[in-house]
Amino acid sequence: MNTYSEVKDRILALSGERNMSIYMLSIRSGVSPSTIKSILYGKSKNPGAVTLKMLCDGFGISLYEFFDTEAFRSTDPEDI
Repeated sequence: MNTYSEVKDRILALSGERNMSIYMLSIRSGVSPSTIKSILYGKSKNPGAVTLKMLCDGFGISLYEFFDTEAFRSTDPEDI
C-alpha cells in the first residue's frame, strides 16, 4: 500500500471512530469540504503538512498520533 492510501484510510478510520462527517470535520478543522473530498477521492494525492495538521486538530489528535499506526510504521520507503 502507498502512503497516499494510508493517509486516506487513516482519515476515514478516524472519521468513522468519531462518527464525523466530512462536513463536521471541515467545521472542526477549518479545512474546506472540497479539500477533504479531494484527498479522500484521489484528486489530491499529496496533502500538505499544514492541511494534515489542521485535520488532526479537527480530530483532536496530534500529528504523531495520526501517523502512529502499524500501517505507517511498515511503509516501504519506495512507496512514499
